[in-house]
Amino acid sequence: MRDLLFGDRDRDQIRSHGLTEEKVGKQIENFIKGFGYLPVEGAASVANGIIRPTEVQAEKYILEYDANSYGLTIVKFVPASGAATRMFKDLFSFVNTGKENQVAEKTVGGIENFAFYPALPGGIENSDERTVVEAVLRYGAHLPKGLIYFHSYPEGARTAFEEHLAEGAMYARSGNTVKVHFTISEEHRTGFEELVGKIKSRYEQKYGVTYDITFSVQDPATDTIAVTPSNEPFRNQDGTLLFRPAGHGALLENLNRIDADLIFIKNIDNVAPDRLKADTVRYKKLIGGVLLDLKKRADALATGLENGQAGISQVREFIENSLSCKLPDSFDTSGPESQKLLLLKLLDRPMRVCGMVKNEGEAGGGPFWVSNSDGTRSLQIAEPSQISPDKAHLLKEGTHFNPVDLVCAVKDRNGNKFDLTGFRDPATGFISEKSKDGKKLKAQELPGLWNGAMADWITLFVEVPVSTFSPVKEVTDLLRPEHQSNV
Repeated sequence: MRDLLFGDRDRDQIRSHGLTEEKVGKQIENFIKGFGYLPVEGAASVANGIIRPTEVQAEKYILEYDANSYGLTIVKFVPASGAATRMFKDLFSFVNTGKENQVAEKTVGGIENFAFYPALPGGIENSDERTVVEAVLRYGAHLPKGLIYFHSYPEGARTAFEEHLAEGAMYARSGNTVKVHFTISEEHRTGFEELVGKIKSRYEQKYGVTYDITFSVQDPATDTIAVTPSNEPFRNQDGTLLFRPAGHGALLENLNRIDADLIFIKNIDNVAPDRLKADTVRYKKLIGGVLLDLKKRADALATGLENGQAGISQVREFIENSLSCKLPDSFDTSGPESQKLLLLKLLDRPMRVCGMVKNEGEAGGGPFWVSNSDGTRSLQIAEPSQISPDKAHLLKEGTHFNPVDLVCAVKDRNGNKFDLTGFRDPATGFISEKSKDGKKLKAQELPGLWNGAMADWITLFVEVPVSTFSPVKEVTDLLRPEHQSNV
């Protein structure tokens, strides 16, 4: 690692982030060397890594979840730190340039159909286009997505935050308690806490539950240094180093602090109004049932392998056929003890079941078969940027994409929590080009939470319908039928 010339003020700043000079130096080395591509072998598909349950199987898994989840500790984990700025980027463009764009036009034309319409100045619908757009920006551009009104109801509008509380009561109960954990930015903590104070008792009464709502912020120690295009530390106008949040992969630390038997993960902006929640609830229970079934079988076989009640061939068949993990070519020629150790290692890991939606042109990561350093081949969620140009055709061959719909088991067969940081692949980070104060810079993200951060988990993919996926990426997405409560 090359020598870096940090002054005393730099060192104080590094320490204040909970970092060390060695870690910062390693981050800069990553910029210089770059991150390699994933050794992707092919896209996963139905009957080749993606489970498509029959109706009979689906009912079995849902019954499995209903019968066995009640006594478990369940947490709904919602990454909610994202600001809504991107939702309004085209509206900002209209105000700044005066040039028409479709988003501004749709926003003005549909203004009365937004759930946040009552929060705008009275009579705004009769104003000129610019006045309407500026009113929308004043309402929402400074808020996180979780605090924006998404859906209208007779009793009043609901924020995305509230929709997650309603949804959680329908499938994520621990007894009669609904535990929901939101990762937020510190600047918006007060807004979230004030909302909880206003609505918590109302939702408890509506659903007959008690909510345990907790928050966490991204640890500054997961921030990464920014560099110039020539890989020198980027400095702000006042001469200080620039550190940036390292993407959703940094939330692995937050997830690692959650003590639960089952953890559902879903993004803050992927919620549906009540009239469309049935599919979401059904398939959340379905993937939960798949997880409970496979976790129980995996734990039993690991114990059986240790005490001699389960044979090598029996465990091998389960790992390859039920857990979608292909053993290395050298497995057959290794000795029984080596075989046993490898099989136990493959069974004693965190497990996740991920919902996958048929690809209808949505951008984002997808399900792939990947070769691992130990010779195994397993399933992972890969982003397009992780796939080398010579394998770009595999993206076109993909039939499904990742909607961020996960249920996770993070305890071993003895009930002890795994240290999740031991199951990530540090070589799967991202480097992107950004700018600050008019100057170009390079930024580094940690391995994505559902990508490299979970690379060494037992991973299963289950097909779920597109009706479970209704993200809000720009403000006019709220005008789609799936976000209108009265359609």
